[in-house]
Formats: sequence, C-alpha cells, structure tokens
Amino acid sequence: MKAETKDLSGSRIGIFGKGGSGKSTVTVLLARALRKRGYEVCVVDADSTNVGLHQAIGLDQSPESLIDYFGGMVFSGGAVTCPVDDPMPLSGAKISVDELPSRFVGRTEEGIWVVATGKMGERGPGAGCDGPMAKISRDLRVQVNGEACLTLLDFKAGFEDSARGVVVTLDQVVVVVDPTSAALQMAIDMTELIERIKGGDSPATAHLESPELVEMATRLYQQARVQNVLVVLNRVAPESSRYLRGSLETRGIHAAAAIRVDPWVAASWLIGKRLEARVAEIDIEDLVGALEAEGSMPGESVFNVPVHPQVTY
Repeated sequence: MKAETKDLSGSRIGIFGKGGSGKSTVTVLLARALRKRGYEVCVVDADSTNVGLHQAIGLDQSPESLIDYFGGMVFSGGAVTCPVDDPMPLSGAKISVDELPSRFVGRTEEGIWVVATGKMGERGPGAGCDGPMAKISRDLRVQVNGEACLTLLDFKAGFEDSARGVVVTLDQVVVVVDPTSAALQMAIDMTELIERIKGGDSPATAHLESPELVEMATRLYQQARVQNVLVVLNRVAPESSRYLRGSLETRGIHAAAAIRVDPWVAASWLIGKRLEARVAEIDIEDLVGALEAEGSMPGESVFNVPVHPQVTY
C-alpha cells in the first residue's frame, strides 16, 4: 500500500494530555486511520503507569517491555539511564520491529506494530523513577523492513515526560483536550513549551557536572525537530466544543479536530476489549488531514545511530 497524500512516513508523533483526556483512544483511532491510508504504523505504549492500550488496539496481551530489551533500568544496575541525569542518546535505539524477538513486539490484524517501553508496576517496590522509560521514548527509532516507520507514542498523563525532553525528538505533538479546564491548560502549556524550544531556550543543566553532558543536552534542544502542536478536542458535545474552541482561540491556538461523544468507545474501555467506534472514527480524519498538511521534517540529528544489534534470548 502507498500513502496518496503528503508523506508522513518516518514521522514520530507524540500524543499528550491530562489523565483521562482520551490519549489512548486518539492513539488507537489515529493508528487505524493512518494504516488505512497505507502507512507502516508502529504504536509505542510510552505510558509507564496506565494499562490497557494493547487491548484497545486489538492485542490479547501486551508486548514485554523494551526497558528489558535494552538492558534494564540504571536503578537496578541496568543500562538505561534517566535523560535528565544523562542526556546522552541511548545506544542502539534504532530497532527493526520485524527482527525483534517476538515477545517484545505485537502486530494487530490491521498490521499495526505495537511495542511498550515499560510499566512501573512491573518493577516492584523501590524501583526508582520512570525516567529510563522516557529516555527510550525520546530516542527510539522504529524501522520495518529497513524503512523508517510512522511512529505514534502514547505518553503518560501530564507534563512530566515533556519536561524530561521527550518532545525534542518528535516531528509533531498532539494534545488531547477533554471538556475540562485542566485539559485546556495542558494545551496552552505545551504550545508555550514548543514555542520556547523553537525560540532557542536551553534545558536546565546546572545539575550536570560533566561539560560533555551539558553540551549534549544543549545540542538536543538546538536540534529539536518538533515544529507544531496540534490540539484535538475529545468527547465533546456541540456546546463544549464551542466553548473549548473559543477558549483556545483567545490564546491563538486553533483546534485541529473535534471528536464527538461516542458511546461505543466508552463501552469498549469499560469492558476492556478492542476499541469500537462509530462517530469517533469519522472525526479522527480531520486530525489525520491536519497532520498530513504539516508533513514530516527530514534531517540529520544526533540520533542517526546504527540499528540495535540482534540479541539472543
């Protein structure tokens, strides 16, 4: 299959939002819509706390965590460090999902690849923080049959992963806004963050003792690829949609799409089964169109590293 509109192949798109806004719903709907358009799609479950994305996308069980594939968390003697303490790129972060050991990857009936960075609930008491999962999300480059995959990353709720710098390696950012003031503020904060990065703001590095680490952290922000923030309204009725759009417009933010309330979606999450949608799968097309209108931004970066060597398990 071949995408017939502006090419998003190889793009990395991050989905953000407050808790309960519907990030995972948007991720699943977007993955299916993009797959129908002919893209090779990989969904990264980058949420270190919430579970259930694998069921919604159509897998019986979640793939095992990439944190283990890459050697474990630094807090337990492993190889994966926190990007705030160690901004150096993760070694071998370019992977081919068609060559991964099967336990680390799933594939849906539609042909959507699925991987998971890891869940804190798996780590046990005193495991440390989830910074290493954020580093995998930041650095991961997914290939299929030697070609870069269109990658959707479903991040955990809130702003923490953004503050750790995961946005600097994304091509586009999607913020999901449900009918709450907290969700509106999340969209405003994310838009301001991206504008500051584009304007040349550097990360906090006062805690880094090594000049090499300071230089790397600065380079990551200087080479940031992300160009825009797209806001999608979710679970909205006509009245709430108008209010949210108006509130965003006063801050110069345009909502790219609005997904109406869909009882089929709510029922799917309640039962814990493959996501079904009726109106929502129609509404998601506006977001796809907005993403394709922006396209991807090809270019060199510090993350053009060799494919992760095959490991025997």
